[in-house]
Amino acid sequence: MARAVVFHETGGPEVLRWEQVEVGEPGPGEVRVRHHAVGLNFADTYFRTGLYPATLPAGLGVEGAGVVEAVGAGVTGFAEGDRVTYTGSPLGAYSTERVMPVDSLIRLPDAIGFDIAAAMTMRGLTSAYLLRRIHPLKPGDTVLLHAAAGGVGLILTQWAKLLGLTVIGTVSTEEKAALARAHGCDHVINHRRENVADQVRAVTGGEGVAVVFDSVGKDTVEGSMASLRRRGLLVCFGTSSGVPPLDAMQLVLHGSLFVTRPALADYIAEPAERSALSQELFGHVAAGRITVPVHQRFALDEAAQAHRALEAGRTTGSSVFVL
Repeated sequence: MARAVVFHETGGPEVLRWEQVEVGEPGPGEVRVRHHAVGLNFADTYFRTGLYPATLPAGLGVEGAGVVEAVGAGVTGFAEGDRVTYTGSPLGAYSTERVMPVDSLIRLPDAIGFDIAAAMTMRGLTSAYLLRRIHPLKPGDTVLLHAAAGGVGLILTQWAKLLGLTVIGTVSTEEKAALARAHGCDHVINHRRENVADQVRAVTGGEGVAVVFDSVGKDTVEGSMASLRRRGLLVCFGTSSGVPPLDAMQLVLHGSLFVTRPALADYIAEPAERSALSQELFGHVAAGRITVPVHQRFALDEAAQAHRALEAGRTTGSSVFVL
C-alpha cells in the first residue's frame, strides 16, 4: 500500500503521522502519480497549525514531482510514464503516490531532475510571478528582498540579476549572508544587527527601493514600508512571522505607497499563464542561468523533524523529501 503523512488534529510537528493509505484508481480528469520527490514549504506549517483551514484528517503538502502511473477517463495531454511536477494542488503531496486532478500537472523537461523540480516548482513560479507579473520592473531598479537566503530568495535574486536589477537582501546570520552574496545579492543586511530601513537608505542615497518583496510579515512590515521610495510597492507574499497589521494611513505617511498581498494560485490559474511562467523558469534552470540549491533532504517519515528545522530557521535554500 501507499504511505502518506496525515494529521488528525492541528498543532505542532508532533501531530504528523506516517500512515498507510488507500490510493485507488484515477477517475475522470484525474491521474495517479508516483512521487520521486516532494517539496517542503513554509506554507505546509500553516495547514498543520490550522492557520490555513483543512478538513481533518488531512494529508499535507502541495508540491511534488514524479511519474504518471495511470490516467483516468477523459485525460488528454498526459500519458503513463510522463515526467511531471506540480504545485498548488489539493493537499496530499507528502505521500509515496496519490490520485490528483490532471489540471495541476506541469510537464517536466528531461534536463531537470525530480529533486530539483520538487525544490523549485513553487519557489520558482513564485519568483516568476513576483518579478514578471506584479510590477513593471526595469533594469537599474533596486529591490529589497527579505529572507534572501531562503528557497524563494536564492532563486529570485538570480532571476533579478538576469533582469538587470540591484538586489538588497536581508538575512539573520553571517552564513546566510555569504550564501545570499554567492547567488548575486548586491547588498546584504543582517537584520539582527542592523536597522534595515537605515541601511537601505544608505545604499540608495536616501531614495529607497522601488519594491519590497516581504515573505516574513508582521516582524518586517514596518521596516519594509520605511525602505520604500515615494509611491513604492510593498509585496507581502508570505507571513512566516504572522499576518502584518496594515494601517492605510501609514501608506500615506511613508510616501503614498502601494501594497499587495498576492498568492501564486491566482497567477497560475489560467493554463496559458502557468505554461508561460513555467517554461520561462525551466528554460533558465535547464540552461544553468538559475541554479536551485537543495540544502536539506529528508525522508517522508521525517516530516516532523523537517518542520521543526524549517520553523526554527535552521534551513537555507530549498528543502525536499526524497523517495
